[in-house]
Amino acid sequence: MKQRPRIYYTESQKALMWERWRQGESLQQIAQLFDRGHSSIQGVLAATGGIRPTPRCRSRLALTLAEREEISRGLVAGCSIRSIATRLRRAPSTISREINRNGGRWFNVGVLLN
Repeated sequence: MKQRPRIYYTESQKALMWERWRQGESLQQIAQLFDRGHSSIQGVLAATGGIRPTPRCRSRLALTLAEREEISRGLVAGCSIRSIATRLRRAPSTISREINRNGGRWFNVGVLLN
């Protein structure tokens, strides 16, 4: 049998697989939708023991992209960590950790100014 290149299923394709599996379709029937062998589908479903995983979502405690941009703007403007934290209604330690995680205060300002 000719071997096909590896396929990486998108989230929408995986959702379709899980829906069909829940409706009681066989692995072979689901695989025919994607023109693949049943073992290709089995790998996706077996990874979680045949139980559909819960959808992933970011923690409300994690900084958003908008907050990260605001930190960057504050650094360029020369604002203190505490003033940035107050503006974002976050703890100064959270802002400090984010800055250090991304190269530190002077690295961030220097990159933006050059």
